[in-house]
Amino acid sequence: MSVKLDTGEKNPEMISNRSFRFMALSMRIHDFLSPFIEKRIRQFGIEKGMIVIDYGCGPGRYTTKLAECVGNKGKVYALDIHELAIKTIRRKIEKYNLKNIEPILIDGYNSTLPDKTADIVCAIDMFPGIKKPTDLLKEIRRITKKDGILIIDGWHETRNHQLPRSVIQKILDSEIWEIIEQTFDHLKCKPR
Repeated sequence: MSVKLDTGEKNPEMISNRSFRFMALSMRIHDFLSPFIEKRIRQFGIEKGMIVIDYGCGPGRYTTKLAECVGNKGKVYALDIHELAIKTIRRKIEKYNLKNIEPILIDGYNSTLPDKTADIVCAIDMFPGIKKPTDLLKEIRRITKKDGILIIDGWHETRNHQLPRSVIQKILDSEIWEIIEQTFDHLKCKPR
């Protein structure tokens, strides 16, 4: 499923193709030198059979590991606004024969997924770049089950092993999510 709504405007949150390729390369190098993805994902509470959304999936740094966690009976929706992200995910699906990942090209904050789809939504490595955080948080709330969880971080802004106050404040200001757990690098939130 690949949905792109053409609004006629360039999305200010979308990086250039060159920047995307550089980001993907730097993430691969970082992950090779310091493999922490599996350890980080274990903290998220993902179980076999769950439906997980990797919102702002980028080059799939977390997507394939999330797919391993949910197993064959689970599903991972990999959402991004960048066509190269979706192409990269499709290549990984083919390369690793992954049947439980569905990449979706989205336009802004419109995911096109049905209401209350996800057990867990992961918005990792992308939140600091969002221009309208409340709009994004509303859309994520719409696609999260009533008892679902949002995992969100401010990784690009994290300093001295502390999540930046700005990320916490954006969550609180939205009045949509309640923070139920805070680690040095992510928040776990439930719907209000």
